[in-house]
Amino acid sequence: MTNIEARVLNPEVIQEAEKMMVCAARLTQRGHKVKDMDSFMALYDAPFTEKTTETMTKLPHPTIQKFGMINVAVAGASRRFLAQITRHQNEVKFMSASLQYSNYSQDAAFVVPYELLDNDEAKKIYLSTCLDSLETYGYMANFQFVDHDTAGYLMPQSLANMLIMSATPYQFKHMIAQRTCRRNTKETQYVMLRVWEQLYSINPILFSPKTTGPFCQQGPCKEGSFGCQNPIVPKTLTPTEIIARDFPLLAKKETN
Repeated sequence: MTNIEARVLNPEVIQEAEKMMVCAARLTQRGHKVKDMDSFMALYDAPFTEKTTETMTKLPHPTIQKFGMINVAVAGASRRFLAQITRHQNEVKFMSASLQYSNYSQDAAFVVPYELLDNDEAKKIYLSTCLDSLETYGYMANFQFVDHDTAGYLMPQSLANMLIMSATPYQFKHMIAQRTCRRNTKETQYVMLRVWEQLYSINPILFSPKTTGPFCQQGPCKEGSFGCQNPIVPKTLTPTEIIARDFPLLAKKETN
């Protein structure tokens, strides 16, 4: 997990999505004054404050947060994370590196789970098993016993991957809320905290801890009796602050 990174590829879309959100909300309230394209453009270009954005993000109308697709690249996360995050299909698109077309026999890397980062003996055994799978994969693929797609069945879920996610602000907030919950794997929590960190750095109002973050940061736990019983406190913590507290081994790496 030490090599996981996230980056927003089109940050300009976030500002446009914020502008569209305010415009859409105002349109529902002032439609009677919008007579033609000129009056609409005046509404579209009307200035607004951070307080307006904060108010709009709290409204129970998610449609106004669905104008604009934000593209985020995630490097170094495992294919297990890929399997988990791609369960989100509503208004979300994914593109991943492919085991069908790519040959990883000389270029594979494996994600070490957070729980093994400071356990050298366990980490050694874990990586040895991953490399054994890689060796068999390479043997099967390079000697053309089978095609790359079939050889891919030999690859463990720990194979590091490259992923692009495309979603609206509303859907990113939903994924962050669900996947930064401690009921997920440590890796999934960490990746989505990094995604949130990137979004927050670009627009700290639209992606404020007041409206973004795990469910427990916004209200009561939605897992009920299956919850971790360890809610985020205080609820104002930013993604960077949560990473520093919950992932000290990785936060330490960022400061070195």
